Amino acid sequence: MLSASTSGVDFALVSIILFFIFFLGLVLYLRREDRREGYPLEEDGSGRLRTAGGLLFTAPAKTFNLPGGGSFTVPNKNRDRRPIAARRSVTPGSPLIPTGNPMVDGVGPAAYAERAKVPDMTAHGAPKIVPMRVAKDFYLPNGEADPRGMMVVGADRGMAGTVKDIWVDRAEWQIRYLEVALDGSGQSVLLPITMSKINKSRRHVVVDAITAAQFASVPKIANPDQVTFYEEERVVAYYGGGFLYAVPARQEPLL
Repeated sequence: MLSASTSGVDFALVSIILFFIFFLGLVLYLRREDRREGYPLEEDGSGRLRTAGGLLFTAPAKTFNLPGGGSFTVPNKNRDRRPIAARRSVTPGSPLIPTGNPMVDGVGPAAYAERAKVPDMTAHGAPKIVPMRVAKDFYLPNGEADPRGMMVVGADRGMAGTVKDIWVDRAEWQIRYLEVALDGSGQSVLLPITMSKINKSRRHVVVDAITAAQFASVPKIANPDQVTFYEEERVVAYYGGGFLYAVPARQEPLL
């Protein structure tokens, strides 16, 4: 039996209204929370920060405690001040034309972020990505091609060097990089496994991203037995840039 105080209430309508209010609040909250890293925006031409504010355009500052110690507060007004070795082709928003070596200067697909100069760590506090000479409990399954000792061939089919070791991810249990000993220099560079093709029958590792000579300019790592976030970013960006800038024929024609 309904009481006099509730006899005129449409509970279905009330539920819909309450759900709408809740959902609207959730959308507003999420739209504010996603405006942290990368915000505030800046003008493409002048570089000035956009001052647009309001409920949907501003996130309150939040401080995150980092697992390795320290903290990071976003959003903030710290901007990337690195000079760009490129010029605008027409107007702001138009493609950039490199003025130097775009694969090293970080232009276009070779762009990279200034990530932390510390290695990724496992849950046990050990470097996550290391060569198999360090991760001695890792091995290749029977029948799996072992690229160690294979020649590395560039996009021009020139010989760049020899695979020296395999770098594994101790948390994800997979191969991340091949370590390539360069011919004639005594130096080694990392090659992302996703940008290489292992030819087991010919014992070659083919890399279509860059030419054999361009292996010499692959960003080097400071520690021979571990790699930092920043170094990974630089290495992957270099090979990624090669798909556009390695040879002139890969670049789009001017219309």
